[in-house]
Amino acid sequence: MKSLELRKFVAPEFIFGVDARNLTGQYARNFGARMALVVTDPGVIAAGWTADVTASLAASHIPYTIFSQVSPNPRAEEVMAGVDCYQRHSCDVIVAVGGGSPMDCAKGIGIVSTNKEHILQFEGIDQVASPMPPLICIPTTGGTGAEVSQFAIISNRQALIKIAIVSKAVVPDVALIDPLTLTTMDPFLTACTGIDALVHAIEAYVSNAQSSVTDLQALEAIRLVKGHLLDCIIDLDDVEARGKLMLASLEAGLAFSNASLGAVHAMAHSLGGLLDLPHGQCNAVLLQHVVAFNHTAAPERFAHIGDALGLHLQGMTAKQQKTAVITEINQLREEVGVYHTLSQMGVSRSDIPQLAKNALADACIVTNPRRPNRRDIEVIYEEAL
Repeated sequence: MKSLELRKFVAPEFIFGVDARNLTGQYARNFGARMALVVTDPGVIAAGWTADVTASLAASHIPYTIFSQVSPNPRAEEVMAGVDCYQRHSCDVIVAVGGGSPMDCAKGIGIVSTNKEHILQFEGIDQVASPMPPLICIPTTGGTGAEVSQFAIISNRQALIKIAIVSKAVVPDVALIDPLTLTTMDPFLTACTGIDALVHAIEAYVSNAQSSVTDLQALEAIRLVKGHLLDCIIDLDDVEARGKLMLASLEAGLAFSNASLGAVHAMAHSLGGLLDLPHGQCNAVLLQHVVAFNHTAAPERFAHIGDALGLHLQGMTAKQQKTAVITEINQLREEVGVYHTLSQMGVSRSDIPQLAKNALADACIVTNPRRPNRRDIEVIYEEAL
């Protein structure tokens, strides 16, 4: 039985709830920290969340230094600059506060600090030999799931690609997941990161590496995004709705970390690598087209996704179900204001051959339920223009 096939599940310790961020000092002290490297970015500093985290460290008498030179798509050279900062200040614990970019950068810094090679040498699955220093993650966006995942995505701006590092070694030690941090996201960032969580859940559920455990998490994440994302955008201060969205991000993060992803992410990574485009927005644009491509490979699973989206698909043909699911996805995108096309984002038809080549080389393509060839990927990009 497929449900009884061997599967591995990894997750960090995580604490979920209001004011979880204020436990940073306690957990750093538990790790015996003598000097913490706080990895963040200018936007998170401006929002005040970095100051809360450093105040918690100070209250526990743990000195720290801040590294904030992190781009929205974290770059290899930024990781290496962070490693230099870590070493110069004799740090022994890393604290990441921010969205996926600071958290992935922090993971990269941890990898290099103990494995002593350039970050680009660790691309692929299980290429990290030595454990990282203790890593504490405090997410401030509701979608990436990086705080619980075994993925780190790093941009190589010389080759214009993103690399995926997938290893149990990059799972954070502790995630402090505080819904209050979502209240400083603007509506568009809320929408993009929320759709990112939805894509994580959908791709994990139809992945050829799914399991009974990840199925539960993926479907619940879909229900939560559908039920609460729009409320978060209508009222930015609705902490209850923000909490549900943060929970969706957590559930989706646990699901995709262990079931992996698919063509949406492989293609989004390619877009981010070549053109430095926002990851969540790329996912949102591509999702409907990849669902249309994948549907024949997993019609029953997409029917379950439709149920989680609140649709009533009984009595429909498979083709009608596919149409209903795609229509619902598009309606949600429009309601939350993420309705752009790739051409509106600056992608041209001449970019597509290179984008397709890079997407096929991405680790996420391996677990897509339907194996695409290069022309398949090109057609999906063309449809998304």
